[in-house]
Amino acid sequence: MDFDWNPRQRAAQSAVRDAVRDAFGEPPDRRPQESFFTREEWRTLGDLGLLGLCLPTEYGGGGLGALETAGLVEAFGRACDRTGLVFAASAHLFACCVPISEFGSDTLRKRLLPGLASGELVAGNAMTETDAGSDVSRLATVAEPTEGGWLLNGEKSFVSNGPAADVFVTYAMTDPAAGHLGVTGFVVERGAPGLSVGEPFDKLGLAACPAGGLTFNQCFVPDENVLGGEGAGGAVFQHSMGWERACLFAGYLGLMDRLIEQCVVHVRSRRQFGRRLADFQGVANRLVDMKMRAESARLLLYRACWSMDQGADSVLQVALSKLAVSEGALAAALDAVRVFGARGYRSDFGIATYLRDAIPSTIFSGTSDIQRLLIAKEMGL
Repeated sequence: MDFDWNPRQRAAQSAVRDAVRDAFGEPPDRRPQESFFTREEWRTLGDLGLLGLCLPTEYGGGGLGALETAGLVEAFGRACDRTGLVFAASAHLFACCVPISEFGSDTLRKRLLPGLASGELVAGNAMTETDAGSDVSRLATVAEPTEGGWLLNGEKSFVSNGPAADVFVTYAMTDPAAGHLGVTGFVVERGAPGLSVGEPFDKLGLAACPAGGLTFNQCFVPDENVLGGEGAGGAVFQHSMGWERACLFAGYLGLMDRLIEQCVVHVRSRRQFGRRLADFQGVANRLVDMKMRAESARLLLYRACWSMDQGADSVLQVALSKLAVSEGALAAALDAVRVFGARGYRSDFGIATYLRDAIPSTIFSGTSDIQRLLIAKEMGL
C-alpha cells in the first residue's frame, strides 16, 4: 500500500494552495468574507481548473479521477477561508457537471460543459423539495411528455447556487407509480419559459454560496436535455451523490486542518495561570482528538475515492467517509470554539464562522442519519 502522494500530485496540490491564497487569501487582520461569490471570482475558479477537475479534457476539464480530484479540492479547502465558496464550486462540479458529463447527450455536453468548466456558467442542483428531503423518491415535481420534450411543474425549495445559476440539474416524477424508478433527470437552462428563479434566502452558514428556490410552471425542456433517459433519474442522482459525498467533503478536510493549525498557534501563545494553554493536558488532549478525527476521516475519504477509481462498489466506503468527515468537521469546529473561549464565540475572530459552515455538512448530500442507514444496510443489518 502507498499512503503518500507522488511528486506530481504534491506539486499540483501546492500550486492550487498558492493560487487560491493569491486569489482569495485574506490579510491576517480580516475575517472570512460574508458576501456571495462574484462572477469574476467564479471565472477565477475556472481559470484555476477547480470547476472542471474530473471533467473530460475535451470539454476543458482536468480529466482526473476521484482520488486526485479530492486531493485538489482538499488543497482548495485548506487555502480558502470562505468555505461557502469551496462548497459552491464543489456542488457545481459534482452535483451538476458530473451528471451532465456522464449522462447527457453529445449535444448537451458540447454546448454546456466547456462553459461550466471555464467559469462562464454557474450550475445549481435542484432536487430538494419541501416534502422531499431525504426521501427523494417522493418528489412532487412532475414532468409530462409533450411534442419534442417535457413539461415540468412543481417547486424546488433549496437550490445551492440557484439565484446565480445559468444551468439547473433537476429531477421530476415521470411515472409516480414507479417510485424511485419513475424519476427522470433534466437540465433546465435559465430563461426557459415557465421557470422562475427565487431570490437568495438567509441561512446559517456557507455565506459565499447563494441558495434559493425554483418554480416550474409548464416549463418546457427538450428531449436532448434529459439525463440518461426516462426513469434513469434515480441512478443519475445516486451517481452524482457518490462523487459529491466523497470529493466535495475533501474541502472539509482542508477546513479541519486549518482549524487545527489555528488552535495550535493559539494555545502556544495564549497564557492562563502563568502557563501556556498548550501545557494544560485537557487542552492538549482536545487538540489530539481533533487531529485523530481529521486523519481518520482523511483515510476513509481517500479509500472511498480510490474505490471509485477502481470501479468497485463503493457505497459503504463513501457513506463511511461522508459520515466521518462531516461529523469530524463539526466536532473540530466546536472544539475550536472551546479552545478559543470568548474569542471563539465572537464573530470578528472567525472561528464562529467555521462552526456555522460545518453544521450543514451533516445535513446536505444525505444527512448523517441517512449515511448510518446506508452503512447498516451494507453491513447486512
